Amino acid sequence: MTRPLLQILQEIHQRLAPVTDTPNLDAQVLLSNILGRPRSWVMAHPEAMISRDQQELLNKALERLEDNEPLPYVIGHWEFFGLDFIVSPNALIPRPETELLVEWALKWLQEQSDRRLVLDVGTGTGAIAVALAAQIADLKVVASDISFLALQTAQQNINQHGLHDRIALVQSDLIPSTALPFDLICSNLPYIPTETLQNLDVYLREPQLALDGGHEGLTSISRLLEQLGHNPMILASHGLLLIEIDATQGLSVQNLVKHFLPQADTQVVRDLTGRDRLTVIQMNKVY
Repeated sequence: MTRPLLQILQEIHQRLAPVTDTPNLDAQVLLSNILGRPRSWVMAHPEAMISRDQQELLNKALERLEDNEPLPYVIGHWEFFGLDFIVSPNALIPRPETELLVEWALKWLQEQSDRRLVLDVGTGTGAIAVALAAQIADLKVVASDISFLALQTAQQNINQHGLHDRIALVQSDLIPSTALPFDLICSNLPYIPTETLQNLDVYLREPQLALDGGHEGLTSISRLLEQLGHNPMILASHGLLLIEIDATQGLSVQNLVKHFLPQADTQVVRDLTGRDRLTVIQMNKVY
């Protein structure tokens, strides 16, 4: 028995209300994905019907959502910086707060026309690397991740956006071994303190390797800065380092920068909610 979309949306809302804070939006996104139609079309056609095959797909998807699986993993893709990305449980779901890092990176690169070599550390789905390369036609990006499975997802996104000739993937624990100095290094490493993470909804729903930042949430960030401190020529003279951080870590990361990179200038940028979100590190030493 087929039913109109309005009734189906109401039923989805009822089923998802116990497991999500945004049941209306999630219902629209899920139905849009199953129908292969924009969300605006779904809302504009409350009288439309779905097929039995589509109803079966919907039921299976709802069962996964009720089993606490994130919506992006269920539908298999998610939007970031206006681009569609394949997502899988092997990599962190791209989040809108990371778009601030991309915006700062693009602004700097557009102002520095001779700066065209970028390193994306902890690339995950490849969202940062792809977003940057898609905007700047002559950009070259090396994207690293310790997880081979995450790199497989990143490769799918690179191929999907036709960027395989400009983005190179490397399996590496933070900075890969290379003789090239990078003009810009971007990093969205795990920064949630272990004890805090265990009390969050995201715990066990997304890969812990991409979330758990250790005791104070600074383990990976500290190691990255230490690597740069031991070999500052990894970052070109007057190059830029961008690190996404937790809202509580602005001062702590600034102190780490002073310790490992005393020659750098540092500022902390707040997001639209007024929370510290991005550490901007400008290298001033000329080699």
